[in-house]
Amino acid sequence: MKKTLSRRARLATGGAVLAAVAAGTFGTVAANASSPEAAQGSAVAAAPAAAAGKRDTTTSTHLTIDAATEAAQAALKAAGKEGQRVTVAVVDRNGNTILTMRGDGAGPQSYESAEKKAYTAVSWNAPTSELEGRLENAPNLKDIPGTLFLGGGVPVTAGKAPIAGIGVAGAPSGTLDEKFARAGAAALN
Repeated sequence: MKKTLSRRARLATGGAVLAAVAAGTFGTVAANASSPEAAQGSAVAAAPAAAAGKRDTTTSTHLTIDAATEAAQAALKAAGKEGQRVTVAVVDRNGNTILTMRGDGAGPQSYESAEKKAYTAVSWNAPTSELEGRLENAPNLKDIPGTLFLGGGVPVTAGKAPIAGIGVAGAPSGTLDEKFARAGAAALN
């Protein structure tokens, strides 16, 4: 005669089986991860760390947060003197945003545009107004993610090497945006 278990008994039995399987699986992983002796017998052994020599590394210079803040505030002040509502972004050499400051009344699109202009300027180590002209010969440049080929971005350099980018967006023209970005960069000298 076949014996049937109640719903409660089936759930309890199923839960116990799952717990046992999980404990066995995690216990094995934990034992392998914590036991070098267990890893020796496996096909994959951990490789020793390699030390890089001085010839194999580079050092780069980055703006401090204080310097980035000073540049952004100078750009906002220059825009404010002309009654313009803008956003200023400062990115590091790798294109990572250090800070973004949205001025009072700046449009919502200006935030992303300022970051993209700063990124573009540092990536090519050139003002974005100069880069606009390159689109005539290479229109696909505009398809590179994160870039914006409109006036308003300037690179910040140290020894001719780009270390940051300042982007401004929100004024009625790229020429004005770039004027304010240059004011931000000038505050660093």
